[in-house]
Amino acid sequence: MDTQNPSVPPHAQSRIGGKNHPPRHASTAAHSGGVVHDNTRHTTRFTVIGNHLAQHPDLSGLAIGLAVHIQSLPAGARVDIKTLAARFPEGTTRIAAALRELETHGYLRRPRERTESGRIVTRTVSCNQPGRHGSERADAAPEPPARRAAAAQRKPPRRALPAVPQPAYTSPALLQTATDVLACLRRYDPRLLLSATDAEHLAPGVAAWLERDLTLTAVRHALTSDLPSEPLYRPAALLAHRLTAQLPPLPPYRAPERPPPVRHPLRNCDTCDRAFRGPEPGTCRACASADGISEIPGAAEAVPAR
Repeated sequence: MDTQNPSVPPHAQSRIGGKNHPPRHASTAAHSGGVVHDNTRHTTRFTVIGNHLAQHPDLSGLAIGLAVHIQSLPAGARVDIKTLAARFPEGTTRIAAALRELETHGYLRRPRERTESGRIVTRTVSCNQPGRHGSERADAAPEPPARRAAAAQRKPPRRALPAVPQPAYTSPALLQTATDVLACLRRYDPRLLLSATDAEHLAPGVAAWLERDLTLTAVRHALTSDLPSEPLYRPAALLAHRLTAQLPPLPPYRAPERPPPVRHPLRNCDTCDRAFRGPEPGTCRACASADGISEIPGAAEAVPAR
């Protein structure tokens, strides 16, 4: 009876009672005043929920709760708005808003599919990890070939054009002239065919060139000369780069010229009948001085008769 069974593995010796210290994290949580977890390991009837959902910073509490409830349901369970409103005290309006939150953040997808009878139904797909479609059902209806071909031929979003210089003073006439310049570029090179949107974006840059005392011919030459020989996939981007990189400096400042002196027409003096220059009919300066009359503003000396 004293012989031990050699097939039984040796048991680990228990620690001395005085050395059984409590876990460090438990004491830290107790002193910090935060939550203390009293967890028991689940063996049946449990659902694994990621922290990215349970601690989502942008979802409301109702949305998180509905997501947890939907993920815990078996496949085929009804999760429409009326069914959820009958299960929870929140009304249909709040539940519909929470479902839209989950759909926005990728935890719920509601694609519309056509059944064999031709009826269109909405299928609710719950995603425990948004962005990964491995949890989709294998019997999901395949995407129609026409839709797949259209998605394959769909062009990527268009990149924005570079910024162009802006004129100091904009006017409808100046912008119209700049638009006409851009519309005529295709006559010099067919690759410079621009859309109305591209011309509207580039017109202020051409107007900035025109207000710097450049002629229309000079602007056309700067935009159409020395173009690359390969195809131009984005001609508007090339023109926007040239309008910015080759922008000429402002013209030198020139003081305004003095206006020429006013030259009044010749008139005959009412007294001596001599000719003089003045803004209005009357007497010449000599007759006005002799008669003691003040001079006529702007009147010149009498012109001797020939």
